[in-house]
Amino acid sequence: MTRLLMGTAVLALSAGVASAEYTLHILHTNDMHSRIESINRFDSTCDAEGEAEGKCFGGVARVKTAIDAKKAELAGQNVIVLDAGDPFQGSLFYTTYKGAAEAEFMEQMGYDAMAVGNHEFDDGPAGLSAFVDTVSFPVISGNLDMSGEALLAGKVDDHLVLEVGGQKIGIVSALAVDTVETSSPGENVIFEDEITALTADVATLEGEGVDKVIALTHVGMNKDLAIAAAVPGLDVVIGGHSHTLMSNDDGETPAYPTMVEGVPVAQAYAYTKYLGHLIVTFDDDGNVTAATGDPIVLDASVTPDAAFLARIAEMGAPIEEMKTRVVAESAATIEGSRDVCRAMECPMGSLIADAMLDRVKDQGIEIAIQNGGGIRASIDAGPVTMGEVLTVLPFQNTLSTFEVPGAAIVAALENGVGQIEDGAGRFPQVAGMTYAFDASAPAGARVSDVMVGGAPIDVVKVYGVVSNNYVRNGGDGYAMFVDAAKAYDFGPDLADVTAEYLAAQGPFAPYTDGRISVK
Repeated sequence: MTRLLMGTAVLALSAGVASAEYTLHILHTNDMHSRIESINRFDSTCDAEGEAEGKCFGGVARVKTAIDAKKAELAGQNVIVLDAGDPFQGSLFYTTYKGAAEAEFMEQMGYDAMAVGNHEFDDGPAGLSAFVDTVSFPVISGNLDMSGEALLAGKVDDHLVLEVGGQKIGIVSALAVDTVETSSPGENVIFEDEITALTADVATLEGEGVDKVIALTHVGMNKDLAIAAAVPGLDVVIGGHSHTLMSNDDGETPAYPTMVEGVPVAQAYAYTKYLGHLIVTFDDDGNVTAATGDPIVLDASVTPDAAFLARIAEMGAPIEEMKTRVVAESAATIEGSRDVCRAMECPMGSLIADAMLDRVKDQGIEIAIQNGGGIRASIDAGPVTMGEVLTVLPFQNTLSTFEVPGAAIVAALENGVGQIEDGAGRFPQVAGMTYAFDASAPAGARVSDVMVGGAPIDVVKVYGVVSNNYVRNGGDGYAMFVDAAKAYDFGPDLADVTAEYLAAQGPFAPYTDGRISVK
């Protein structure tokens, strides 16, 4: 499968006969993050009023409608449905049912395959194992050696082959190797370099006579582009993890698909807001000759599937009281989008860090650090419900207090801004301190002007720090905190702390105050 694309006429002449084309429609989702119910424009749960006003998007009932409608429209054509990982984590449905809700609805949507995402390990290997046991479609990841993990051995294949319209379609997959830092796969799940593993799996499929190969990945857009350029024989990349919006109608987003040496790369944002639809045409040698399409926005024009809505209401009944309980009020939107909170000081990050520090300030704690990746949504103006707070902070993280020298704090900040170009979740939102960074400098040498309590940080002095238990235990690359002194990881739930702090403020006025400077 060469990446040198020739016109079909040239191909026909070189072959001496007419070239037979094969067109495949790929419907795809990624990073649904437990948005079982519909969402508002802030990616949080939409309410009945929003639905009545036509302001809601997505939710699995709309995804079901959209998939069914496309399949009906394309009846008799070649269609597959893929998910690029992370249906887990992000709403009270996951907190309550631990993947069972996602499995039930995805099973009925008609997926042909799903990639393992990093958040499928949030409850350890057991959470992924239970999901795989529940669904009938294959869940794959080619760079994971799970043979040493009893709960997963033999359950997740490296790759698969689908028979579609008389043709063999190979699907290979890879999961970001930093999942050991962003989730909890455990010591028995071994990761291999993504490109190395994908190259081997494509070669295996080619050896079996498969000449159309799709990479279904959960590694992020930048790595997807590198994979498209580096893996021989790969025809298409369908990705996730970076929540990238791709569109041909918005000049500020990457084109859908983005072509890399003749390989189309596609992703469909996140949170059930879009259904990707990539149309790929192959010649009879398995070469891509055309790739077109666009994500389909699942707005109010898409009627949610009635049976799904009834089941969602049934499953949601036990958590409705908690979700709808008003805990505070906000005078304006509290910005918590990943684009902002993983790149600079954001109002939600400042709020959460201040809430953390306020809760433990009488314990001699001076600094708060919250990873931007732990912030999952914004909150709009008006009454704030506990459901909204839990959508922002869905991970059931607890407050962790500990002591480290100033040098570890600086190292933590360097780690936090070390992957900013990839939108990594390790970006540090802070309280009790200020810092500056230069993203154009080499990673590890980006941070400057670190101040604690208005004074330059002392790299020798020991400081009291509050974070969440995930960061304190080395999540998102914060290994410098793992052996911290006087560590206590069993404080109150971060969502509860944030809700109580919000309530104490009266109508909360969102703010940033320059605690993080971008040079």
